[in-house]
This record gives sequence, structure tokens and C-alpha cells, in this order.
Amino acid sequence: MTRRAWFLFAGVSILWGIPFLFIKIAVEEVSPASVAWGRLAIGTAVLLPLAWRFGALRGLRPRLGKLAIFAALELAIPFSLIAWGERYVSSSIAGILVSALPLIVAVLALRFDRSDRLSGIRVTGLVMGFAGVVLLVGLDVGGEVRELLGAASILVATVGYAAGALIVKRWLSDLDPLGPIAVALGLSTLMLTPFAVASLPTATPSTGAILSIVVLGLACSAIALLLYFALIAEVGPGRAAVITYVNPVVAVALGLAFLGEQVSGVAIAGVVVILTGSWLSTRGSVPAAILAGLTAIRGRFKRAPNRGRI
Repeated sequence: MTRRAWFLFAGVSILWGIPFLFIKIAVEEVSPASVAWGRLAIGTAVLLPLAWRFGALRGLRPRLGKLAIFAALELAIPFSLIAWGERYVSSSIAGILVSALPLIVAVLALRFDRSDRLSGIRVTGLVMGFAGVVLLVGLDVGGEVRELLGAASILVATVGYAAGALIVKRWLSDLDPLGPIAVALGLSTLMLTPFAVASLPTATPSTGAILSIVVLGLACSAIALLLYFALIAEVGPGRAAVITYVNPVVAVALGLAFLGEQVSGVAIAGVVVILTGSWLSTRGSVPAAILAGLTAIRGRFKRAPNRGRI
């Protein structure tokens, strides 16, 4: 890869590995719904004007229903559930659990994407991946009910991410991606507004908590998405998706360095088994659902049509 590609790869890997750290900091003082709402609102404020400027909003009105489903499953619900889960589990464990995303996409594809055929190697990968999740949750997290519920909420959030990938492939892959993402951010912000208002903090959050939410919205959402688009245009969707396997490493490293979290041998074994199973279950690449969406992004990223309305 070129130096530019390596720079983009490093940037996106870091920006999508650090959310777990800042979520952990923010939920100590702010409700999960408010943390998720703040992240989405800031992302909307940055990307929606860009989508307008580049005409990426054109033609989206007939698909607002599909975009609303995508916004709920990919953004509003997962962001809230991960924030809630991190009240009870470490940021490192959260990052490891989300790394099961390719594995869950492969499982959902068996039911909802019949073009994705099952092979012996993929079956082995699925079994290994779930064994890793059981190892992590059953031995490293298991013990307290709150920890189990926190881990379960993060896994449910990951299912939402996986469902979002399938929605992109089926209904949204022919669109300029900047528009759907910007609109989905806006719709998910509206969805969470009542919950955020109902759970506003009783005291003014600390500077650290406020800055964490700003970083989540500006860096981890808006800037990370823009860099990811550029990375896909530079190296293609297959190579770009490798960040899925780098993010948990970043999350664990930051948890160790800044939060003093302890990572047990069981957790390390769990992440190795999960990532190996994910790689095998996707036949050494990325699931077809994710690949289709990323291919559409790659082909349309450099296009800049005239300004348009939804």
C-alpha cells in the first residue's frame, strides 16, 4: 500500500478503536442514551452539510423508511446498548465482543443472504467464533449478573451492526454512501432525543465527560467515516475491512494504558479464538454483505454531483 493508504488505515483503526475508552469515561457521569445522542448529533452536524454540498441527499426521499430501519439497527440501538453495557464491563471487553461482527454477519447471512454459501471451513470458523464468545463471556465476564447483562447488551448491539450491513446490501448499496449515512445519523438522533431528554444528568458533567462525547461524535463518527471512505477509494473494500481485526487490539491497549484495566489470559484467548473464527467464517475475507456495501462506497466516493434535496 502507499504511504497515504497506510496513514488512512492507521487513522481509521485508531478512531474506531478508541470509542470504547471514551464511552467508558462518559457513562460514568452521563446516561447511555445521552452519550449516544451526543455522539450522533455531533456526527449529524458535521456530515449532513457535507452531504448537502456534494449532492448526496438527492433521491433519498423514497427510501426514508429503509433508512429509518438502518438508523435504528446500525446507530441508535447499538450506540445506546454499548454505552449501557460499558457501565458494567471494561472497555477492553467491549472492544473484544464487538470484534465478533464479521462472525455475526456470516451467521445472519445464512438466513437472509442465500448467495452466501456455507462451506466446511466456514462452519469451522463459526463454531470457533462462538466458542471464543462463550469462553470470554462464560469465564472472563461471568460471575456477576450485571456483567453478564452488560456483555449481552454489547453482543446485541453487534447483531444490530451486522443487520445494518445486510440492509445496506439489500436496499442501499446503489446510493452515494455519504447521503444515507448523514441522513441515518440525523434520524437516529431524532429517535434518541426523548430518551436523552428523559435522562439528562442532574449535575453538569465534568470537562472530561463532555470532551469524551465531543471526541465520539467528531472524531470517532464524522472524521472516521470520511477517512474510511478515502481508505476504500485508495485500497479497495477488501483491504479496508481488515480494520475489523485491528480495532479490538487498539481498544485493549487503550484500556490498559489509560483506565488501568486488567486483561486476563482467558480474555486474550477469547479474542484470538473470536478473530480466528471470524476470519475463517468469512473465508479469509469480509462477508458478502459488508463487501457489497463497501464496493458501492468505493465506486461512488469520488463522485461529486450537484447540490440536491432529499
